[in-house]
Amino acid sequence: MVSGPGGVGKGTIAERLLESDDRLWLSRSWTTRERRPGELEDSYVFVDRAAFQANIDAGGFLEWAEFQGNFYGTPWPDPPPGLDIVLEIDVQGARSVRAQDKDALLIFVDTPTRADQARRLRGRGDPEEAVQRRIQEGERERSRAHELDAVVVINDELDRAVDEILDVIERRRRDELEPDT
Repeated sequence: MVSGPGGVGKGTIAERLLESDDRLWLSRSWTTRERRPGELEDSYVFVDRAAFQANIDAGGFLEWAEFQGNFYGTPWPDPPPGLDIVLEIDVQGARSVRAQDKDALLIFVDTPTRADQARRLRGRGDPEEAVQRRIQEGERERSRAHELDAVVVINDELDRAVDEILDVIERRRRDELEPDT
């Protein structure tokens, strides 16, 4: 799972992970929020509230939550055989997934400073009120990530952060192939 507060670069990192490792598969989250200016159409599955609610009612989400008046959710993943799943989710979603899978690898991405987070949020077009709410929520998420024993990666330089995460994933794969005896 790639998790972290808004504006830390989870989406960019997830895409770079997929480009760098053909054994990874991204589960696309659903949302009821509007697409941001310049945001790719496949960043999420953008749906209305009725479609989202119908999927909740059908048990179609691994996890879901409401945040700032919008729903976000991870559908039950269905990757091709042999691929490792990448979930790009918030910390609340990570907590839900971790409760279901104690061995899930949680990577918490963060910015070097809160000012960096605010700058990135503004840069993607978030209004100032949303920036402030996301900064406040980010403080709570950082605390929760430590409670979940997440691997923390600071996204101060994209290539370095992606390489660090790829290294963590590869070490996990090796550990799973060579269990302690």
